[in-house]
Amino acid sequence: MDYISFCRQFYATTGIPAVLYQDGHIAYSSMAELLGIQPPDDWPVYEPDRNPEFSAINPDLEYGHLRLERSGCDLFLGPIFTAPISEKLIREYFEETKTPPAYREAVAELLYGIPINSHARFVRLLHLLHLVFNGKEAKVEDFYAEDAQREANRGGRLTEASIDTKENESYRSSYDFERELYHHIQQGDTARLKRFLEETREFPAEGKLAHTPLRHAKNLLIGLASKICVLAAIPGGIDAERAYQLSDLYTLECEQMQTIEDVHRLQYVMLMDFCQRCGMAKLPEGVSSEIYRCMTFIQSHTNGAIGLDDVAAEIGRSSSYLMRRFKAELGMSVGEYITKCKLREACDLLTYGDRSLAEISAYLGYSSQSYFQNVFKKQYGMTPMQYRKQHRKAL
Repeated sequence: MDYISFCRQFYATTGIPAVLYQDGHIAYSSMAELLGIQPPDDWPVYEPDRNPEFSAINPDLEYGHLRLERSGCDLFLGPIFTAPISEKLIREYFEETKTPPAYREAVAELLYGIPINSHARFVRLLHLLHLVFNGKEAKVEDFYAEDAQREANRGGRLTEASIDTKENESYRSSYDFERELYHHIQQGDTARLKRFLEETREFPAEGKLAHTPLRHAKNLLIGLASKICVLAAIPGGIDAERAYQLSDLYTLECEQMQTIEDVHRLQYVMLMDFCQRCGMAKLPEGVSSEIYRCMTFIQSHTNGAIGLDDVAAEIGRSSSYLMRRFKAELGMSVGEYITKCKLREACDLLTYGDRSLAEISAYLGYSSQSYFQNVFKKQYGMTPMQYRKQHRKAL
């Protein structure tokens, strides 16, 4: 296939810029061709964690990546905007891409011409291209980093949970489920939200909301979108107007779905999208996408030993570089942030789970239970057991 011709036609059809990376250099760039310039030789390309995938400079400014497996080429799509383009978004794009001043006016004009796309629609587009070029179906979950062992064990866990539920007739209450769901979204930690969704067999049963299963599924999603907006997104730091816009957007997307499976996929994307945006809303201004990637990597690996070298390897940088950059952007060391994330997860385990202190300590990779207790008390001014009693009483 003539991939350069495809990129030209793709941009002409969708309005989304495309970049083709081949044999160690850029073979084609929509933006460069429109500007009449040569693509840069040092254009940053990193080894993808999964295929396909997407990344974001800002929750409203995303990129997609697809490895064309049969050719060894890489296809990069974007940027795409999920909100009306603003001067702030344009500035963030210029800062992240280091656009030369001489081209900024022309590039800005091109950016304003890119149509607004929803996050869910962009995920489906990557899904379609993966099927066309690589002949493979991609699950919605494949777009989000996930521990391989956890994924391998999921089937067994769900089977056991189903058997246990039937034998004991013990269904989790809708209130408890939703309370924890909204908590994870509001905190903006996608890793913990994924674990919660994996360990939950299914959403608690609801009353009949429609005469057909498809309409019932759609009504559930629409109601969930509204509640997430009020109970998680806005308290989590997302601008109220933007939160309501997203809720309306997912409602419109939902109405276009033709199968229950499509509705469930959209629901998963919606939950992760709101959660990621809450996480981004908590970031100090000036945090780069590179450091944000480090932060999400740390949040995804709290269940075990993790150190500076592991985080540096994730972004292909030296430990000394990461130490300087992390401290400059977040005002704390990598080690301090790792501890912060581990203790935050410990709080959730103490509040919502039944694991013993020894089990929590081992799960979070601490060398001993006593060390975990000392670190926890230093941070929160109380022992883990005191924290559990206080917060469970408040539930």
